[in-house]
Amino acid sequence: MSFRAVRQSKFRHVFGKEEKRDAGYDGIKISRNAWDSPFCDVNNKFLAVVLEAQGGGAFLVLPLEKTGRVDLNAPRVCGHTAAVLDVKWCPYNDNMIASCSEDCLIKVWEVPDGGLTEPLRESLVDLEGHQRRVGIIEWHPTAENILLSAGFDYMIFIWDLGSATIVKEISCHSDTIYSVSWNFIGSHIATTSKDKKIRYIDARSGEVLQEGKGHEGTKASRVVFVGDDDKMFTTGFSRMSERQYAVWDKSDLSRPKKLEMIDQGSGVLFPTYDPDTRMVYVGGKGDGNIRYFEITDDSGLVYFLSDYKTSAPQRGLGWLPKTGVNVNNCEIARCFKLHPKGFVEVISFTVPRKSTLFQDDIFPPTKEPVPSMTADEWVGGANTPCKKISMKDGFVSEKRTVKSGGLNKGLNKGLNAAKPTAAKPVDDVPKGEAALLKAYHDHVAEIKSLKEKIAALEAQ
Repeated sequence: MSFRAVRQSKFRHVFGKEEKRDAGYDGIKISRNAWDSPFCDVNNKFLAVVLEAQGGGAFLVLPLEKTGRVDLNAPRVCGHTAAVLDVKWCPYNDNMIASCSEDCLIKVWEVPDGGLTEPLRESLVDLEGHQRRVGIIEWHPTAENILLSAGFDYMIFIWDLGSATIVKEISCHSDTIYSVSWNFIGSHIATTSKDKKIRYIDARSGEVLQEGKGHEGTKASRVVFVGDDDKMFTTGFSRMSERQYAVWDKSDLSRPKKLEMIDQGSGVLFPTYDPDTRMVYVGGKGDGNIRYFEITDDSGLVYFLSDYKTSAPQRGLGWLPKTGVNVNNCEIARCFKLHPKGFVEVISFTVPRKSTLFQDDIFPPTKEPVPSMTADEWVGGANTPCKKISMKDGFVSEKRTVKSGGLNKGLNKGLNAAKPTAAKPVDDVPKGEAALLKAYHDHVAEIKSLKEKIAALEAQ
């Protein structure tokens, strides 16, 4: 008789649940551009969605609490002269957002508290340098005012927003760049491109430290860093157009440490890594499900946990920062799913727990939304880890009635309550036959008198 052991994991029972429709955002003309981008981004204040705009590029910014149907004439950010391809909120300033477009420009905007009351056309900074359209932007994970951009001119620029200048040009690619990812301290980047190669690059010098053959399919592949040791998780396609994922070691990109087929789907897979739970969420464009995997340090490297399934396809996915999840409900992630018909659905991923106490095993200290160094320090060679903040500060314990004093006090109270009390003596009870007879006649007379009074009142 064969026995198959079940792998133990505290995230094995994570499940996703969509919020009610009135908790979503409806009536949005989401972009139908063919570029493989999430077309949205979200932080603790706002949701940004790229729009299908005529005669220029625009995106919508909505306060998270402003749910329901969006006004057709709602104000939008409309400073680009061509279609917007990507938007990213600044991780250290909830009111600052960057956008890139087919007009070859990167723009940085400031959104006022409470959202827009009129169309926003004036940006804070315009970054001009790419010769062709710009499809990817990524903020530095630890340094202030450092932004990366990748364009269809096969160039990667790293910008200092304080001076609006390029601090590094990386020109090692010979074909379209599909995705770029910073490592956790912001010293290196990983890229995937149309030449089917994966590269590990020093972000300051631009030197390619490792290069290897990635997924063999012709469609787009994506890469994210997983783990503090700079392991890389990629999604892509095989030569037979099967969707697959792979795990790579930065020191050797000649072959993946693990390569697994996922399914026969046709949509590009977008991976999102949560360093607190060490989980990777994978959602495909045009799919109705979101898979999640767990990254480990053992020989297995990656384990499939479960998936969230629906029949509605997704146009893109945006993930709320960890500081915005509901700790009281054991919510470990929240996703904003773009539907093709203009609806943004909110999906919550939770770990079922019976205890009402703070769950420190699933909520370790997370990244604090403040920079750990300046742009000049990073350019000078500093590598400062991100600052951490406790999730317990956002936890509100459930109020419960708790009896104190021990068992003896409770038993004594119960015994005392069980003792019968003696009946109080009544002094006005008639005694003897004569007294009882007199009381009887008095009651009869009183009743007769009351009846006469009632009859008189009714007659009036």
